[in-house]
Amino acid sequence: MTAEPRASRFVRSRREEDERRIRVSFEFFPPKTEEMEKTLWESITRLAPLRPNFVSVTYGAGGSTRERTHATVKRILAETALIPAAHLTCVAATCDEIDGVIRNYCAAGVRHIVALRGDPIGGIGERYAPHPGGYRNGADLVAGIKRLSDVEVSVSAYPEKHPDSPTVEADLDMLAAKVDAGAARAITQFFFENDLYFRYLDRVRARGIDVPVVPGILPVQNFKQTKAFAARCGASVPDWLAERFDGLDEDAATRKLIAAAVAAEQVLDLVDRGVTDFHFYTMNRADLVYAVCHLLGLRPTHGASDKASHERGALPLPAGERVGVRGRMTRGNTEPARRLRHNQTDAERLLWFRLRDRRLAGWKFKRQVPIDRFIVDFFCADAKLIVEFDGGQHDHNKARDADRTRVLESMGYLVLRFWNHDVTRNMDGVLEEILSTVDQHRSEPPSPHPSALRGEGAEL
Repeated sequence: MTAEPRASRFVRSRREEDERRIRVSFEFFPPKTEEMEKTLWESITRLAPLRPNFVSVTYGAGGSTRERTHATVKRILAETALIPAAHLTCVAATCDEIDGVIRNYCAAGVRHIVALRGDPIGGIGERYAPHPGGYRNGADLVAGIKRLSDVEVSVSAYPEKHPDSPTVEADLDMLAAKVDAGAARAITQFFFENDLYFRYLDRVRARGIDVPVVPGILPVQNFKQTKAFAARCGASVPDWLAERFDGLDEDAATRKLIAAAVAAEQVLDLVDRGVTDFHFYTMNRADLVYAVCHLLGLRPTHGASDKASHERGALPLPAGERVGVRGRMTRGNTEPARRLRHNQTDAERLLWFRLRDRRLAGWKFKRQVPIDRFIVDFFCADAKLIVEFDGGQHDHNKARDADRTRVLESMGYLVLRFWNHDVTRNMDGVLEEILSTVDQHRSEPPSPHPSALRGEGAEL
C-alpha cells in the first residue's frame, strides 16, 4: 500500500497565493554609529526586493532619536522605492514642537506616520506624565496628526495589555479612541503564543473596532535580550521558548537555526488560521526576516514591472477574444490585470488607499482595468476617467504613452497622467486635480452605492 504524498505547508498553489496574498511590513531603528548605519542599509537593501507594504522607522524615548529618525526616513525616500512610515511620539514635547515634526515629515514626502504615546524619558518602568503643553496620549496625537494632514496613521495594540493600562478594558478604550481619531491600522506588540493574539482580536472586534490588527512578529536574534525586553514591555515568554534556546548561549549558528524555526512555526500557524498581514520587528537584521518571508512565499522582484512587460510590443487582440463593445474588458487582459493588482508600484498603492471604497467624494474607482489592448492604472466608469502613472521607466517612452492616450481619448475617455513622485510628494494636489476633473465631467455627484464593499473597488 502506497501512502498519498502529503502537501507541504511551505508550498502553496498559485490559486491559493492569489486568494490569500501575504503582505508584510518591516520595522527598523535609526542607527547611532557608522557601523550600525552600514548594517541598517545592508538590511534595507536585502529586504526591499520583497516589496513590503511599508517600512517603519522608530522614534527613541522622549524623542531622543528625532533627527536620526528624520534623516533615515529622508534617505529611504531619496534612495529607494519603499514607502516609509515615520514613528512619532508625544513625550517631552509641546504640541507646537510635535506639529513642527509632522509638517517636516509631510514636507519631506512622508505619507504614513506610526503614532505612539511613547516611553518616558527614563525608559520603560518610569511613570508616564504628559508634557504640560503637549499631546496627552496616543489618541490625542492621532487627532493632532489628522488635523494637520490626511496622512495614513497606524497605532499600537497590546495583546497582553499595555504595562501602564490599569485593565484590559481601559486598554481597549484607548485603542478605540485612537481609531475614532483617525487611525487606519493597529500593529501589535510582539507575542509568542498565537492564542494570545486571537483572544485579543476577539475582544477588539467585540468592542466594535474594525480596523486591521496586524500581528507584530519578533524573530529572536538573542534570547537573553529578548527575554529582558519582553519583561519591560509586559510581553510573556513561554517556557517552551526558553527550552528551545537552552544551552545555546555559546552556539550562535544553532541559535540562528532555532530562531528561524520558531518564527516560521509562528507565522505559518497564523497563516493557517487566516492571517495575511505581518509586521516584522527586524532589529536592523535581515537574514531571519528574509528567511521567514521566503517560507511565506514572498520572492524578490527586480527590474521591469508586469505592466511594462505586458504592454511592450502588445498587439490588439483578435476580434474573437474581445467582449462586444469596444473599450470593455477583454479576456486576454484579465489575468495580467489581476497580476498587476497584486504587484502595484508604491505610488499606485498610495493612491489606491485614497480612492478605494468611494473615498474620493463618493466616486467609484477600479484599479488595473483592461480597456481594449491596454491595462489602465485607475478607472472611474461614471466619469469615464482614466488615471495613469508614469515612472522613470516611461521617460524614454513618451511617444508610446502619447499614442496610448490618443487611442483612449478616441474612445471617449478622459486621461490624466501623473509622475510617481507627484503622488509621494503632493498627494493632495493629485487628488484635487482628479476630483476637479470628475466633477467637471459629470454635473451631479455620485450617490453612495450599497454594495460597494462587495465590488472590485473595495476588495482588490
